[in-house]
Amino acid sequence: MSRRIKWLVPIVGLMLVAAACSSGGGGVGATCDGTIDDSTITVWVHEGSEADAYEELITDFNASGKGVTVELTKIPEGGYTDAINAAAAAGDLPDVIDFDGPTLANFAWAGSIVHLDDCVTDAVKDNLLPSIVQGGTYNDNLYSVGTFDSGLGLWAWKSALDEVGARIPADAGDAWSTEEFEKILVDLQGAGYANPLDIKIFYGTQGEWMTYGFSPITQSVGKDLIDRGSLKAEGVLNDQAVVDGLTLFQKWATSGLINMDAVDDTPFTSKETPISWVGHWMYGAYKEAAGDDLILLPLPDFGDGTRTGMGSWAWAITSANTDGDAAWTFLEFAVEDDTILKITGVNGAVPSTKTALAKSPDHAAGGPLALFVEQLEGAPDIAVPRPVTPGYPTVTSEFWGAMDKILLGADVKATLDAAAAAIDADVDANEGYPAP
Repeated sequence: MSRRIKWLVPIVGLMLVAAACSSGGGGVGATCDGTIDDSTITVWVHEGSEADAYEELITDFNASGKGVTVELTKIPEGGYTDAINAAAAAGDLPDVIDFDGPTLANFAWAGSIVHLDDCVTDAVKDNLLPSIVQGGTYNDNLYSVGTFDSGLGLWAWKSALDEVGARIPADAGDAWSTEEFEKILVDLQGAGYANPLDIKIFYGTQGEWMTYGFSPITQSVGKDLIDRGSLKAEGVLNDQAVVDGLTLFQKWATSGLINMDAVDDTPFTSKETPISWVGHWMYGAYKEAAGDDLILLPLPDFGDGTRTGMGSWAWAITSANTDGDAAWTFLEFAVEDDTILKITGVNGAVPSTKTALAKSPDHAAGGPLALFVEQLEGAPDIAVPRPVTPGYPTVTSEFWGAMDKILLGADVKATLDAAAAAIDADVDANEGYPAP
C-alpha cells in the first residue's frame, strides 16, 4: 500500500468515529447502554483454518435467541487486511471484524476500530488469558477480545527423529541449539530425507506468516524487529546478531535442508519432509496423517533461548457500528467456552479463557498441545508479542519482504539495512505515531 493510502485511512477512520461513537478514556469507544436497538449486524471474517467453525459460530448465534442476527462475509486471508483498509477508506466497514492481532494498533490509531471498555464486563475480562488482554490493549484501552491465542513450534514424525538418534526436547527450556538442530537435519538428509525441514514456503508473502513464523529468530538471538520504545528498527533489526541468525537460516535454505519447492502440505503429511516449522493450525491435518507418531517441539535456540510468536485473530467493533450493545452481544457469545472449544478443537489453538482452557485435555500437562500453553505462560520471555505500533503494517511488510529475499540468497546485511531504513522512514513520516 502506498504512503498516500496509509494517510487516507486515518483521516477517513476518524471521520467515521466522530459520526458513530462516543469518546471515553484515552480513545474512542463503543457505547453500551444495555439496550439492543439494531436487530442485524454485519460481520467480516477471514477464510482460514477456522472458516467452517466460524460459520457454525454464526449459525449457533443466530439460533440463540439473543435478539440479533449476524450477516456474515468471508474474505480470503491473503488480502484481508487490505480489504479492511479499503472499506475504511470508502466508509464501508461492517459492524464487527475479526483481524490478525498485530494490526490492532494500526486499526485503533487509524480510527477503524473502537475500544470496548464501556461494553466488556469484569467477568468476561477477568476470565480472558492475560495474553489475550495484553494483545487486545492499545493506549490503555481494550480494543479486542479473542477466541484463541496462538502457538508456533516444530511438528515432527518421531520415528524419523528416532532413525537418526535425535534427542527429544522435554520442554521449551530444553530446545535444540542451532548446532544440534542443524546436525539432525543433516543426519535426516543422509538418511534419505532430501529436504528434511518444511517452513511453509508456499504461504508466500501475503498475510502474516513470514513475520509470525520467523521474527522469533530475531528474538532468539537477543534482538527484535524494532526498538519498542522509539518504534524504529535501525541498530535492532539489522544488528549483527540478527544478521548472523538469518544467515544461518539462509544456509539451511540454500543447502537443501529446507524444502523450498513445497507447494502444499504433502511433503510433511507424506513423511517426505519429517519436520515442519509452523503453527497450531496444522494440528488436525498433521494428526490425521501421523497419528501417534506426531510430536510437537519448541523452535531451535539461536543463542538466547527459544522464542515463539503469540497473538492471533481477534474480534473488534468497528467505527461504523451504531449499536454497541448489538455488536457486543455477538462478541460476548464468541468468547463463551462452548464457542471457543469448538473452534480450538478444529485449529489446535490455545483457548482464550481460563475456564475453556481448563476444559481442554489436549492443552493440559502431558497433552499433545501442552507446549503451546507453556510458551504462553512464559511470555514475554518465550512467547513474544509482535510490536504494538501503528506502524506495524510497514514493519511486517518490510520484514516479510526481507525474509523472502534472504531465503532466495540475497545479501543478508544489505537486505536488513534496507528494511530498517524503510521502517524508520515510515515512523518519521507519521511523526512518531503519536497516540490518538
